[in-house]
Amino acid sequence: MPPPSARCAFRELDDADLPALRSMLGNPLAMAAYEGPFDEAEVRAWLSRQRDRYSTDGLGLWALERRDDRAVIGQCGLMWQDVEGERVLEVGYHLVSAFWHRGYAAEAAGACRDFAFSHLGIARVHAIVRDTNLASMNVAIRCGMTARRRLVKHYRGVDMPHYLFAVDSPG
Repeated sequence: MPPPSARCAFRELDDADLPALRSMLGNPLAMAAYEGPFDEAEVRAWLSRQRDRYSTDGLGLWALERRDDRAVIGQCGLMWQDVEGERVLEVGYHLVSAFWHRGYAAEAAGACRDFAFSHLGIARVHAIVRDTNLASMNVAIRCGMTARRRLVKHYRGVDMPHYLFAVDSPG
């Protein structure tokens, strides 16, 4: 996982993070891009999916902690995704709403991007963003990404238009 950034540290999610996950994934405003908040079973399945990613890929969404007080303020990490038959590395990020608009998402996503380039040798990092999620689009743009194409993801029984953002390794 990425080394700590100026204000954030990363670690694997565990059962102790369920309250923070409930706060993020159960928030109707935060989960509008997912067609609504997650219930308890969906939150637990989310945590299980990250743990599976850790063991199979060595990657996933990690708990995002503030370095000064170790408070869990969200999750951020790298995941392999299938995009229309192509396997791409995505940086994903979700924050507890009390920590929005403070630059944490862009700082953490940038650290993950840099880690993918420098430690994993990845040539391109992506962000898959719902077309209505302007805040997440702005995070991708702040990480140097540009929209490369539109796609539709089918999730929770709904076809959802998205943009595929990407940035290429400088080296």
